[in-house]
Amino acid sequence: SFAYFTIKDRLPQILTRVIDTLHRHKNEFFEEHGEKGVEAEKRAISFLSKLRNELQTDKPVTPLEDELPDAALWNQYLDYQRNLSNGNGEPSWFQSPWLFVECYMYRRIHAALAQNPPIDNFDVFKEGKAQNFFESQEAIIALCTYFQELLKNIKDLDEKQLQEELFKLLQVSLWGNKCDLSFSAGEESSQKSSPLQSLENMIPYIIVNDTEKLWSLLVNAKKRNREKSNVRVDIILDNAGFELVSDLVLADFLLSSKLADEVHFHGKSIPWYVSDTTKRDFNWTIKQLQSANHMWMSRCGINWEGNLKKGVWVYHDHMFWTLPHDFSSMAEVAPDLYADLQRSNLLLFKGDLNYRKLTGDKKWEYTVPFHQALNKFYPAPLCSLRTLKSDTQVGLKPGQGEQIQASEPEWMISGKYGVVQFDAAL
Repeated sequence: SFAYFTIKDRLPQILTRVIDTLHRHKNEFFEEHGEKGVEAEKRAISFLSKLRNELQTDKPVTPLEDELPDAALWNQYLDYQRNLSNGNGEPSWFQSPWLFVECYMYRRIHAALAQNPPIDNFDVFKEGKAQNFFESQEAIIALCTYFQELLKNIKDLDEKQLQEELFKLLQVSLWGNKCDLSFSAGEESSQKSSPLQSLENMIPYIIVNDTEKLWSLLVNAKKRNREKSNVRVDIILDNAGFELVSDLVLADFLLSSKLADEVHFHGKSIPWYVSDTTKRDFNWTIKQLQSANHMWMSRCGINWEGNLKKGVWVYHDHMFWTLPHDFSSMAEVAPDLYADLQRSNLLLFKGDLNYRKLTGDKKWEYTVPFHQALNKFYPAPLCSLRTLKSDTQVGLKPGQGEQIQASEPEWMISGKYGVVQFDAAL
């Protein structure tokens, strides 16, 4: 399975890159922290080398020994996996659910640094995320320019035109999800060309396209809420770099078109899956745009900083997003987060990992309804914007998956196909 190759090849590659990154920063650690920094770097590397060895030799997955706030929840989950194995020995790297061991690896990478001050705040993936941003510069300029031009006459657009623009920006945000560094094991994966030019040609590759449903939900929420409360949209973020910029443009459009009154962003509280957005990445991206020597890029950055100050944009990170649980256990494991999401009019889940957690990362029949695969996770109407990079997919028409499979055996993992898949909680 794809899971097997991920654990066998991709995860050790990612660990090797992390070790290499620490090696390369040795002098910097020395300059900043003296011998203590170098000692911490050595300890972190030895911890990670041991981890890589455990993974490659299929050792049992061991309980976390650190004192970090989520350790107890992780160890409870490990017990749960143990009980599932019905006494068939300890859950090991190759004998456990893929989602669990992959999340577990990233959590152990975090522990390697968090337990080794003074380098405990070092993000081993930061360079790659920054590189993705700079290498996607042309696409970012094209997108910011397009958007700033659109804002000039947004007030004059009729409903049909607004709908067309929303669909365009939803698609840019969807295909922005191709830029994923954990998928390429940290290899370069930036967006080089203007994302707007190829949208027409990409429509056939959106195999579930519920954009119409999103539109009617937002328009109706607007009409209902004229008198009273705000329309709130939440975006559960995926990758930093170009994808994040495409999400921020979409969020700004929702406000500027008055389809939403506030947008809440949810990022990761620790470095995760190589390129996932943390608070530091979120703030860094807005600062980079602000200080860019391109008029429309800096205009975007300045406006977005303003949205955060005014409180119409809110950034959150909750540790639940970096636990191994799928989302159907959120109400039980993180009731505070679930209650917060219930206040939203629409939840947009970006990317493949969020899709895996929405559907329990199971090998579903393609035609199983999305609503069923969500396994009672319905805090609010939700939509997944995801390019396919793992072999789970639901909600297809009879024969649709088989037909694509016949001509493209790798269709579920190539990132070439996407979904805009909607579920309205009943």
